[in-house]
Amino acid sequence: MTNQELLNRITINPAMAFGKPTIRGLRYSVEWLLETLSSGMTAKEILADYEDLEPADIQAALLYAARISQIKRVSVTLA
Repeated sequence: MTNQELLNRITINPAMAFGKPTIRGLRYSVEWLLETLSSGMTAKEILADYEDLEPADIQAALLYAARISQIKRVSVTLA
């Protein structure tokens, strides 16, 4: 799967998860998945506990986080 195909698995819907990026429109936020991984739960354990998640979803969340970490500065314009 290409990086673009992985990133296409990340969706943003203002009406879901407070507008945070989620996995494939499911109610799993990228933030939750990354926190779950960082708590020590393995990808295999996550996939066993959350059967609607797929291995590519975990790859997508990690790639998304890597891309976000590359941002050097966020510019905000106030009206």
